[in-house]
Amino acid sequence: MDAEATRSHFSELVRYSRGMMTAAGVVTLAIMVVGVVGNLLTVVVLMRNSKIRTVAAAFIGSLCISDLMFCFIVLPFAASQFFHGTWIHGDVLCIIIPVLRYGCVGVSLLSIAMISINRYILIAWPHVYSSIYTRTKVSIYIAAIWLFSYGLQIPTLLGQWGEYGFDEKLGTCSINADRNGHSSKTALFVIGFALPCVVIVVCYANIFWVVRRSHKRLKQHNSGADYKRSEMKITKMVLVIFVCFVVCYLPITIVKIFDKEVKNAPLHVLGYILIYISACVNPVVYVTMNKQYRQAYLDTLRCRMSTGGDSQHTPSPHSRTHMSVGYLKTGVNNSPKV
Repeated sequence: MDAEATRSHFSELVRYSRGMMTAAGVVTLAIMVVGVVGNLLTVVVLMRNSKIRTVAAAFIGSLCISDLMFCFIVLPFAASQFFHGTWIHGDVLCIIIPVLRYGCVGVSLLSIAMISINRYILIAWPHVYSSIYTRTKVSIYIAAIWLFSYGLQIPTLLGQWGEYGFDEKLGTCSINADRNGHSSKTALFVIGFALPCVVIVVCYANIFWVVRRSHKRLKQHNSGADYKRSEMKITKMVLVIFVCFVVCYLPITIVKIFDKEVKNAPLHVLGYILIYISACVNPVVYVTMNKQYRQAYLDTLRCRMSTGGDSQHTPSPHSRTHMSVGYLKTGVNNSPKV
C-alpha cells in the first residue's frame, strides 16, 4: 500500500490543514535542535564541573539524558510524520520508536518527581538525608526509574496489554487495542502524568510550608525586605516547576483520553508539540535557575574546567534549596523546646 493510500485512512489530521502539519514539522525540527544542544550541554556541564555534582544533579543528569534521547532519536521521526502525513519507516521502527518515546517520557517525569522528593527530604528531614541518598542508593534509584519506565511496556510488547503499531487515525505509530480490545495507553498516561503530578504537588507544597514556617520563626532576625524577597523566590520556583509540568503534559493527557476518534485534530497536534517542548523546558527550569549552574555553563562554553580545588572564583551563593535548609536549621535551633 503506497503512502497516499495509507494517508487516506487517517485523513482527520491531513484533511484539516496540510499547512498546519507542515508548520508542526518545522516547529518539531526547531525543538529537536534546541533540545539536543541544551541537553547535551547540560550533560557536559555535569560531567566537567565537580562543584555541582550533587544528588539532585544525578537525577537532573538522568532527566537530561532521557530528554537528549527523545530529541535526538524520537523527534526526527515525529517531524517526518508531520511532513509526510503518515509513517514511512517500516514496521520494525514502528515498534521501536513508540517504545523509546513512552520510555523517555516516563524517565523524564519520574526523574522530575524524584528531584521533588529529594528537595523535600533535604529541607524537611535533613537529619536522615545522608542515609537515604548515598552514592549506591542514588544509582539504584536512577536504575529503577529507567527499568520501571521501559519495563512497564513489556506486556504491550508481548501483545498482552495492547500492541504497538500504526494508528490510522493519527498516522503515527503508537499503542493500539489488542485482539481483546485492551490497551495500556490510558493507564500509561495516568501513571505517567497523574502520579508524578501528585508527588510534585505534595512535595513542593510541603517545601513551601516548611520554609514559610521557618521564615516566620526567623523574621525577627531579618529585615522585612529580605523576608519578602526570599518568599517570592520560593513561590516563583514552585510555580514555574508546577506550571511547566501541567502545561506540557496535561493537554495531551486530556486529548488522548477524551478524543480517541480525533475529532479535534489541532488539539492533538498542539498536545504533541507541547510534549516535545517539554524536552527543552526541563533544562531551563531545573538547571539554569541556579546561579552555580549558570556559571558552570559559562565555564564550559569558555572551555574552562572547574575542579573541587578551584579557588580562582568566589564561590557562588548557595542555591535556594540550600539557603532554605539553613533557615530551617536555624529556626529549629531557635524554636522553644517542647
